[in-house]
Amino acid sequence: MTPLKDGVETYFEWFRRSDHTQVLACLTDDVVWDLPGYAHLVGKDAFDQEIENDDFVGSPTLTVDRLIEEADAVVAIGNGETTHNNGEVHRFAFCDVFTFAGAEICRVESYLVPLT
Repeated sequence: MTPLKDGVETYFEWFRRSDHTQVLACLTDDVVWDLPGYAHLVGKDAFDQEIENDDFVGSPTLTVDRLIEEADAVVAIGNGETTHNNGEVHRFAFCDVFTFAGAEICRVESYLVPLT
């Protein structure tokens, strides 16, 4: 596996564990997180607030089916689920595009599709 793909795998592993400190350590200070149709976030503080979303409880289940690398970007395709604070399970498919500045992630574009 390449260093950039390893970086994405590490990011997902920390995200699965809800370890905010380690997730944020993978990012540049001025990271941009675009969630089309939902939010455009800039900086580690905004990123951290979103992953600390009070609408959900526990850690997400995330399965990466495929990683595709081109130049300074890695695309991760997969699926996951998380639990709303009312107990309802939210299942989704995702396609995340990670752009790197050196060894750190400087941009994440998350395309999410709810599954029933």
